[in-house]
Parts: sequence; C-alpha cells; structure tokens
Amino acid sequence: MCGIVGYVGPKKALPILIDGLKRLEYRGYDSAGVAVVTRVQDHPTLRLDDGVTRTSFRPTIEVVKTKGRMTDLEAKIGESRLDERARPGVVAMGHTRWATHGVPSDRNAHPHTGCDGQFAVVHNGIIENYAALKEELQKEGHTFRSETDTEVVPHLLEKYYQGDLEEAVRATVRRLKGAFALVIASAEQPDRLVVVKSSSPLVMGLGDGENIVASDIQALLPHTRRVVVLDEGEMAVVRRDGVDVTTFTGVPVEKKVWEVPWDPIQAELGTFPHFMLKEIHEQPRALRDTLAGRVSEDGDIDLGLKMSDAELAAAERIYLVACGTAYHAGLVGRYLIERLARTAAEADVASEFRYRDPILRPGKDLMVVISQSGETADTLAALREAKRQGVKVVAITNVRGSSVDREADETIHTWAGPEIAVASTKAYTTQIAVLTAFALYLARAKGTIDVGDGRGAGDGEGHGDGGELWRRLAGDLRALPQKAQAMLAHEAAVKEFARECVQWHDVFFIGRGLDYSVAMEGQLKLKEISYIHAEAYAAGELKHGTLALIVEGVPVVALATQDALKDKTASNIQEVKARGATVLTLVKDTDKEITQQSNRVIPVPDTHDYLMPALTAIPLQLLAYHAAILRGCDVDKPRNLAKSVTVE
Repeated sequence: MCGIVGYVGPKKALPILIDGLKRLEYRGYDSAGVAVVTRVQDHPTLRLDDGVTRTSFRPTIEVVKTKGRMTDLEAKIGESRLDERARPGVVAMGHTRWATHGVPSDRNAHPHTGCDGQFAVVHNGIIENYAALKEELQKEGHTFRSETDTEVVPHLLEKYYQGDLEEAVRATVRRLKGAFALVIASAEQPDRLVVVKSSSPLVMGLGDGENIVASDIQALLPHTRRVVVLDEGEMAVVRRDGVDVTTFTGVPVEKKVWEVPWDPIQAELGTFPHFMLKEIHEQPRALRDTLAGRVSEDGDIDLGLKMSDAELAAAERIYLVACGTAYHAGLVGRYLIERLARTAAEADVASEFRYRDPILRPGKDLMVVISQSGETADTLAALREAKRQGVKVVAITNVRGSSVDREADETIHTWAGPEIAVASTKAYTTQIAVLTAFALYLARAKGTIDVGDGRGAGDGEGHGDGGELWRRLAGDLRALPQKAQAMLAHEAAVKEFARECVQWHDVFFIGRGLDYSVAMEGQLKLKEISYIHAEAYAAGELKHGTLALIVEGVPVVALATQDALKDKTASNIQEVKARGATVLTLVKDTDKEITQQSNRVIPVPDTHDYLMPALTAIPLQLLAYHAAILRGCDVDKPRNLAKSVTVE
C-alpha cells in the first residue's frame, strides 16, 4: 500500500525520487523519507606514496524522513541541504509509508537503518514474526529506534553481512515471515540496490544507463516504459548497467521485459483540478479502448481467451472474487452470467472467500478474479487457493504484468489507462463492460443464447429470437462510450443534489436487481471520499426495517432502470417520498411515469437493462466527487485509504 522508488544511474537522484513518490501519493501514506548514498570526507590530509596529499572520501548513507506529506519532506530535505551533497551518480531510494506498526511519526517513517548506519531499508508489507526477531536482536546488543516491524531488517543485515551484500540479504530473507517488498542500500557497496519480493509488488524500469525500482508502474513512466516485474520469491541486484534476478536461493532467473502501453501524459492532471474528476471524464475513452477489437461491427465477440468453448461450457459454477469496487462489478457479473449463460454464479468478497475453506471442483468450477491494480493481496490469495485446488482462473485487471495477470490462466485486460485517484471510477465501468462481454461469450459457448448463425440456440433467454438479443447487446456494448459521454452532461444537476447531501449525516441508495448492485457502488463512493455515512438497500427490503431511518428531507438516491422491476421500484420511491425524503432518481429517459414521482431526475440514455450499470455509475461518481469538494475533503487521497491494498 505504501510507495517505493529507488534509483541507480548517472543523474541526480533526489529529483527523481521526489517526482516518483509524488506519482505514488494516490496509494495513501502518512509519512515519507529518502536515503541517499553520499560521500563524506574521511582523511582530508591523507599522504600517499607519491608524496601528494589528497582528500579521501568514504561512502555513507544519509536519511531524511518526516511525518506528513511530500511537501513536508521536501522542506526537510531543503533544511538539511542533502540535495547539495547528493551529487549525480549516487544510489538513492525513497518511501511513502501508511502506518501498520507504530503511529505515524518521524522515527517510524522509512527508510530505516541499523546500529551503524551501514544499511538502509524501505519496506512495503508486514513482517509477521518481527517481535521474536526484535527480541533476539536486542539480546545480541542491537538498539532499535522505531516501533516498526521493518527495522528488524537492517539489524539482521548487520548480523549476517560478511562482505557479500547479496548473501546477507538471502540470509535475512530466510528469517522473515509475512508479506514484504524490500529495497536495500549499502554504504559498503554503493553502486547497487538489492530488491526483494514476497507477496508485495515490485517493478523495475530499464533505462539507458540507469535503472529505477518502484512499487508501481506510475513512478517509472517519465523515464521508461520497459519494465521487469519481480515474481514471488525473487530478488534482484540493480546496477546502472543492468539488473540480475535470482531466486531467494541464488538460482538465476530469466525475466520477460514488458512494454507498458500507457502514455506518460495519461498520468498527468491536464486541465482538471483532481485526478478523480479527470478519470470520471475519461470513461468514454476508457470504454472505447476496452471494447475495441473485442466487439466487432457485425456483432462478434472475441476476448482473446485460449480456453476452448468446450472448456467454458463445462463450467457448472462461476466464482467472481474481488474486493471493494471490483466486488461490486462482480455483483453485476454474477447477475449477467446467470441470466445470459444460465450458469450458477457467486460473487464473493476475497477477504472472506479465502478463509471459508471453499470447495472447488476442477473442470466444473471456474474462478474470475477482478482487480484494478492486479496486486490486491486478498484477491491474489483467492486466486492461489483456486490454483492449488486445480481450478482455472480468468483475471480481469487493468495492469499488464501485475501479479494477478501473471498468475491467472487467462487475462482479460481493461484498457482504462492509469487510475491515480484512490476512488476507482473508470476501472469499475470498464470491468462491467468486460464482464458483460464475458457473460455473452460464455452464453454462446454454452448455447444458451441464439447468436443468429446457428452457433447457439439453447433454452436460455435468447432462444428462438434469431439472434435478436445477441445483436441488441453487442450493439449496445459498442454504443456505450457515446452514451457514457451523454451521462457526463448531467454534472451540473448532480452537483446541485450534492449541495443537499452535504447538509446531512446520512444518504440512502435504493434499487432492485442490477440497480441494487450499482447502489452498492454509489454508497461506497460517497462515504469513501466525502465521509458522509451512506447505505445501499435492496428497495424491496424497505419495510423490513430500513424505513425507520427515513425522515423529513433525508436524501435518497433511487435507481429505477430495470424494466421488469420499475413498477415495484416506483412503489418504493413513493414509500420514501411519503415520509419526506428528497429523492434523486436515475431512470431511462423514455420513462415519464417515474420521472414525475421524483424531486430530481437524471435521465439515462436508452440501452438494454443489462448495460445500465455502466451508465448509472457515472452520476453516482460525480455525486461523491462534488459532495467531497463541498465538504473540503482531499478527493484524490481520502483519509485512511490506499489505492492498492497489498496487505491483509
């Protein structure tokens, strides 16, 4: 969840570190720091054999760190004048920390050093056995200065170092239990960084005479798009002229070099005040890129899967496993798979799924894991459990080369581009687009939908219609980008409703069927960035307790886009209005009856009910954004949250 940047090369390292760490601010953090190998005058009057007196220098590691934001770190670096001593060509690394062990403070910030300052370490993850290691090291005379789990690492390096940095790192790693990505610098070998990966992501950017280490691709984009991703149980020695990767036991590993498809400009704000607003407005483009080449003009769908139709047709149950916003996309996917492919589907929260000892059946079950970053720890654990039980896994992720991408049997990428704001927007809508295409693809393989050319004519919803449903859904998928653009035109109306929401401590979201799935995502967005308490309820459950919370004036967001359920939802809208609620309704622009029952209306362009979630999500994202702005919240970096949750 924290940010790491390391640099080995001929340039001044500090500006590169600062820029890289700022690009990782979206991950969430409460403190920051840097470590730079500098040269300190040792023997100013050293007389050599030739009789000439020369000044001698020895390498040392200087650390500057502080509680707070990057602006606080920059100020402290300026006060220390470290930038004057950090000359071009030195090795350096930086870190933004999100507290797990020890409160946010200067001393708990990374990097950490040991007793003699010979080693500096930054760390993402959790070292589970740090308490026992710390007790052991203290008995041996080591003095600790922080409350963190990370500090055991430099002390272990001191214990095991005998002139070979890589061997000291291997000996140290053998003692650690938990999840950790480590970057290590040594004053004794100042020409390199050693990096280690165990259950926490690390990538290396390959430049021209320079190499960069980071916890996320975003930090590398200004320098290179050639990336090497460390796999589980691997370490690398990073020098300016190359990268050598081995296993923890020292076995050399040949690594694939990935070419990142993102343009660095995509990670810049441009004319937008916040990344979240920029990414909301990028959704038409993101949907267009994600669907391009997958849904053709003649209605064919090609997801690039290697699995045969027979393998897909054999799946009797689909598990959709994810966390947070991706889980809400999975709720939509579950509905579509059951309706279109007539296949049992479950949507599971990854952090619960992995501990319920699931019964998975090879050849009969299929897992679909969904993750924007491809590094979500609980989702990865669920993926690995499925693989352990012999079940195939299809990944839906936005990051090529991520852990989820590499470990799944198949991957369907969402081409949303870099998503910087903590609150996910364009990743969610592109996940829905991919899940819709996947449900159609699966339905064709199972023969539960008539595609109009004889390839499928089962007994599902589309049977006997000569491919009409298939053509409608494929056509509406292709039209999603322009309809998403139309949804953005309602921003002013949404902002007005946001003014009413910020006057309340509670906001409620209601809907039925797919609308309820989107309501779940809408309430999450509102509370995660505006800090207003919000809850989503299945509209049919109002009489079972929820109506007790509806009082005069309280804001209610109602979604009523599903034709088969709109009459029932209309009754639920009347129930909350009768108790004085102020209602904002999202409804098809062709539905005049429900429009007349609401205080405010956001009309949604007519599309098939199954595709409504990709459109109705957009005004709910805008509602959360404007409510947060009105409340003076940090929109892109909400408190206590991180973009990529890489630890439990």
